[in-house]
Amino acid sequence: MNNSMTSIRLTPDFRLFSRKMVAVFRQTDRLFTGIFILFLSFAASESFAKEVDLSSLPDDEIRVLIVGDSLSAGYGLKSPVWVDLANAAFSAAGKKITIINDSISGDTTAGGVARIRGSIERADPDWIMIQLGGNDGLRGLSPKTIEENLLKMVQTSQQAGVKTMLLGIRIPPNYGSSYTRKFEQVFVNVAEKTDTPLFPFFIGRVGGDPALVQADQIHPNDDAQPIIRDLVLDFMVSVLSK
Repeated sequence: MNNSMTSIRLTPDFRLFSRKMVAVFRQTDRLFTGIFILFLSFAASESFAKEVDLSSLPDDEIRVLIVGDSLSAGYGLKSPVWVDLANAAFSAAGKKITIINDSISGDTTAGGVARIRGSIERADPDWIMIQLGGNDGLRGLSPKTIEENLLKMVQTSQQAGVKTMLLGIRIPPNYGSSYTRKFEQVFVNVAEKTDTPLFPFFIGRVGGDPALVQADQIHPNDDAQPIIRDLVLDFMVSVLSK
């Protein structure tokens, strides 16, 4: 799965070092060159990637409620879920932004409709991120019904004076191209009808990497959480900095 929001950034010194070392290895052994390039790829993505720049975020206190499912609830994890990592990043950057996590494993858009009003009343948020629909899709629920439920959630939030964001998701291709296409279009339709910022596939490349999902091949594992954190932080910066 591709995601245009992710990128690898290397410092000039590291790029120069990389070029020199690859040249040396080419002169000695092609096998070691391949191994070294593999190392460079890993190092670039894990050690040399810059942190998400949060400096453009407002200094005001902002409360963001996320109503989601297992992808945000931390199902099967031993380490903190991406939501907690994002809150730690805000704190480290001196930003008074807090994500209030109201995610429930197994929840659906119908469940979200049933609890959205109470969630807003308890959290009193400035923004709400709706991260639901994946379980509906895995159950083969009608895209029309999923869209209606998401619309109700967004409209209920906006009528309560809460600004909205949508975190979209995709489902495995074995559900058929027609259904998967209609499912993905649901999030686009809701975003356009309600003028809501949309992140079409918020877990990005995690969804297509066997090394980043649990044994069920669906839920992101511990190693995936920092990646999802950075993807969502990039999205939040683009929305909240306007």
